[in-house]
Amino acid sequence: MTIAERIDWSLADLPIRLGWYRHGRRDPTTRLGPSGMVRAMFTEDGPATASADWSTGRLSVQAWGPGADRAAAAVHTMAAMNGRVDPLPGLHPVVSAAEHRYRGVWAGASGDLYHQLLPTIIAQRITGGEAIRQWVALTTELGERPPGPDLGLLLPPQPERLAGLPAWWFHPLGIETKRARPLIEVARLTDRLWSWAKLPAPELVQRLGLVRGVGAWTIGSVLGPVCGDDDAVAVGDYHLPNLVAWNLAGEARADDRRMLSLLAPFDGQRGRVIRLLGLGGRRPPAFGPRQRILPMHRW
Repeated sequence: MTIAERIDWSLADLPIRLGWYRHGRRDPTTRLGPSGMVRAMFTEDGPATASADWSTGRLSVQAWGPGADRAAAAVHTMAAMNGRVDPLPGLHPVVSAAEHRYRGVWAGASGDLYHQLLPTIIAQRITGGEAIRQWVALTTELGERPPGPDLGLLLPPQPERLAGLPAWWFHPLGIETKRARPLIEVARLTDRLWSWAKLPAPELVQRLGLVRGVGAWTIGSVLGPVCGDDDAVAVGDYHLPNLVAWNLAGEARADDRRMLSLLAPFDGQRGRVIRLLGLGGRRPPAFGPRQRILPMHRW
């Protein structure tokens, strides 16, 4: 299946909009470049591979497999083809400058909670580098080759295999029981997750909050890429309060309450503001030596 749609804005920000669907450069499920993306995914109709190209000034999507139609449509919503948002209020020069530089940054929506929840759960309480390595290891162990041409991709971990594993199986991958259990629980809920992703945000937050091991940080991290929620904020993050406070108030350190207070004037687009600050803002200063990283499974 092939779908082509004309792009009538700068292509420069399209890789940024799609960037949160790739979990590290070595993500076995997704490859992203300046003019294209390939992705192996599950859909409600089955597995699929999608290849998107915008090198010619048009977004062209090819897809293969039982879920080809849904996969091609998902790539368009992930790319946020119709996702133009209202300009941010000119309340802060750093935000305004970042918005001007990255005019096309807003949330797309994959509708795929399973694919987004797994690497996000893995990233709980550990460094980004550790999370990427563990996501690659888990997918390599449990993923399968997707339909279509061999593009060197793997599907996300098969839900049936993941759901039947004991928590101790994950330990050699560096994933301790506290994170293994929600991975297993999410795999058991896969069939429900497709309908959950279509719920209004407050109801989805309530449903996800009932899943053992899925808390506010995880929920806030997936609402944007899955549902296109430009207001979603991941509370409980180690870095985000400092990033927001440093750029908006010149304060090197902050907590969640302070972050939310500073973001309040941007209600409705708080998550988008955080993304823009991450792209065009200043990194908060570091104090003291770097903390020694001890793998979570050795704690």
